[in-house]
Amino acid sequence: MTNRSPSAPPPAVQGILLINKPKGKTSFSLVRELRKLLNVKKIGHAGTLDPFATGVMVMLIGRDYTRLSDRFLLSDKEYVAQVHLGIVTDTYDCEGQILSRSEKVPSVEEIQQALTFFQGEIEQIPPMFSAKKKQGKKLYELARQGIEIEREPVKINVQTELLSFTYPYLELRIKCSKGTYIRSLAYDLGQKLGCGAHLSNLTRTRSGNFLLENCIDGTQLQEPTLNLAESLIHLNN
Repeated sequence: MTNRSPSAPPPAVQGILLINKPKGKTSFSLVRELRKLLNVKKIGHAGTLDPFATGVMVMLIGRDYTRLSDRFLLSDKEYVAQVHLGIVTDTYDCEGQILSRSEKVPSVEEIQQALTFFQGEIEQIPPMFSAKKKQGKKLYELARQGIEIEREPVKINVQTELLSFTYPYLELRIKCSKGTYIRSLAYDLGQKLGCGAHLSNLTRTRSGNFLLENCIDGTQLQEPTLNLAESLIHLNN
């Protein structure tokens, strides 16, 4: 009787999966969903998006790719942002509590002038509702307790372009470096204009070299005809 060698285990599912994150989903909910669909425990991503935001999520599937997360996190990103003028919220976005309102309606010329302050290397103060840590505590944990503390400004690099303006909404294209808070940019722009503002919608259109048009629709992940393993991108090095 001949001994048969055991069959080799199937190759591990690994690679990069580009997902267009749907509105209303958290970034981690995508991780949980993909773990079940791909039967892979080690899954990460190259930059989170808030639940109300949509767009490019670079999902890193498998141990070999999650180890590369820093490489992708450092990549610059591009967004289309909708800014709501005249209303300031505590989170600087549409999910927060309204703090103030203004009836001032800035002109296109005033907006273009204000946007000159958001070009090239600038300093930005992170919002209180963020995951940044101060003395071991995440800022949002303090913010939820009604505590606001001084934050150190961070140097970022941005290019900001006005796409359209129909009061009270501005639509901007923003190219930015790692660590940029688009919410803070919306808030700071509102302060420059003297009317206040918050971020009402956000779509990430690019992350590094990965584009929105190459992403899988995140609402279609459960479709039986979709083969996620075949959609994985593999790096040569």
